[in-house]
Amino acid sequence: MTGYSAPAETDRPIRIGNCSGFYGDRLRAAREMVEGGPIDVLCGDYLAELTMLILAKAQAKDPAAGYARTFLTQMEDVLGTCLEKGIKVVANAGGLNPAGLAAAIEALGTDAKVAYVEGDDLRGALGAIDPPVEGKPVSANAYLGGWGIAEALAAGADVVVTGRVTDASLVVGPAAWWHGWGREDFDALAGAVVAGHVIECGPQATGGNYAFLDEITDRRYPGFPIAEVAADGSSVITKHPGTGGLVSVGTVTAQLLYEIAAPAYLGPDCTTHFDTIRLDQEGEHRVAISGVRGSAPPPTLKVALNDAGGYRNTMTLVLTGLDVEAKAAFAEELLFDVLGGRERFAEVDVRLLRFDTPDAPANERATAHLRITVKDPDPRKVGRAFSNATMELALGGYAGFHTTTPPSAESAYGVYRPAAVPREAVTHTVVLPGGERRVVADPPVAPVDTGPAAGSPTPPGPGGPTRRVPLGTVCGARSGDKGGDANVGVWARTDEAYGWLRGFLTAERARELLGPEAADLPIEVHPLPNLRALNVVVHGILGEGVASSTRPDPQAKGLGEYLRSRVVEIPEALLGEVGSDRSAPTGRLG
Repeated sequence: MTGYSAPAETDRPIRIGNCSGFYGDRLRAAREMVEGGPIDVLCGDYLAELTMLILAKAQAKDPAAGYARTFLTQMEDVLGTCLEKGIKVVANAGGLNPAGLAAAIEALGTDAKVAYVEGDDLRGALGAIDPPVEGKPVSANAYLGGWGIAEALAAGADVVVTGRVTDASLVVGPAAWWHGWGREDFDALAGAVVAGHVIECGPQATGGNYAFLDEITDRRYPGFPIAEVAADGSSVITKHPGTGGLVSVGTVTAQLLYEIAAPAYLGPDCTTHFDTIRLDQEGEHRVAISGVRGSAPPPTLKVALNDAGGYRNTMTLVLTGLDVEAKAAFAEELLFDVLGGRERFAEVDVRLLRFDTPDAPANERATAHLRITVKDPDPRKVGRAFSNATMELALGGYAGFHTTTPPSAESAYGVYRPAAVPREAVTHTVVLPGGERRVVADPPVAPVDTGPAAGSPTPPGPGGPTRRVPLGTVCGARSGDKGGDANVGVWARTDEAYGWLRGFLTAERARELLGPEAADLPIEVHPLPNLRALNVVVHGILGEGVASSTRPDPQAKGLGEYLRSRVVEIPEALLGEVGSDRSAPTGRLG
């Protein structure tokens, strides 16, 4: 065991409420969580791969910057109340400057005991990273675990801010402190990882971005989620009474499938086996998570690298009515003739986006977009020289020419690279209230098999007549970015529908349904029978990451809904269930 001085009430679950899913999320969520009902810990996730790039740019302009200022605004609003109620605060809002954020919180004058976690920033120690780092990245951060947070809370901290810890660590650390877990309590730690993964994106667990909109009967803004984590690592996901949205097996399943890859989910504190998760609807807006198994984490830590990629600019030309493809080809040829050729740019991306319909009943229904993006290390090439050139087509181009925006200046973009680093090359450090520095010990590690889960036998899907309807008639989906890759988690609501889905949605079928941009990309399909789900991972669809991607949807947020919209042959036996199966998310999975 840890030997931590945990609270006296460790026989009850710890209630951890989330108030942020990204840098820029709902500011009022902190006060709503603190005042809406009892919680023990207020946590918030402010970091993403793109956010680290944003914070690095801010820090380059001002060395005292580099942290999420919105978190400081929230603390100005609620920290006094948290101290009165005994609510601890844990957030990764420190970004690239956790010490600076800790000092700013202390300057609020509340007498809060503030600790911070550092050691993730590897910009000064690039030599140990694999693959070798070329150049000078603007950010290089290892993903730390929850033990520094746990030590800070055990030392009496009221507020703990961190740099780049995993999102789930914001739950793992407080749960380990509260229950006195040790570094080898892998099942309990894995359970907390799952709870943390569910609540890390705020209202995405409580009905936000949920595929089956008709199940959300309370259409007010969803309440932010709470994880009640028990001593064995099992948990209940819920929300404060009187808040909007829905907590169901369906909403929790959707979030479990968000931004994951293989069922063996690698983390700094443990490997969590997502193929062991069991879900039960325990009551209204209460979903129980149990059965999660964990094992030793890998000997390396994940590293996120962001490089300065250069400069980019995009102009969107509107094409209306007849001969859309001919107009687009003419516009592209004419524009690059004006510019002196495509070869003057390091990269060119041209996309014809078709929204038009024949004999459209309104002008806007007859339009398509020609979206042209150029990239180059030289900002002068892609700045006004590019966007102003598009305006030369205004009187000399195709009929009906106009653009969606005026000519614009260039903007810098970043390139994301995933990497790894040996644990011994990272000094995970917690700075306690009062300034004492402690190096945080690593857990025992082991090589991890990330192959496909064995799972349980999948019941066969129904046969018989089929009907061509959208895939989303019987399946939900949630999609997102994983660096340059995207994942689409697809789930069914009955065993019979999952049996059909498992046989239907192969890698080849997914490639066909996702269209031309996925035609030549590697695709993996990972079954998760316990969730009646398949996780489809599309490698390389986002290129060099969100900041560099030229897709209109650079984070693949809509990719799952696109997949659901595709019309396929579905057994009529399943379609007969659709109207009567809206209660399926209240059942049991696993």
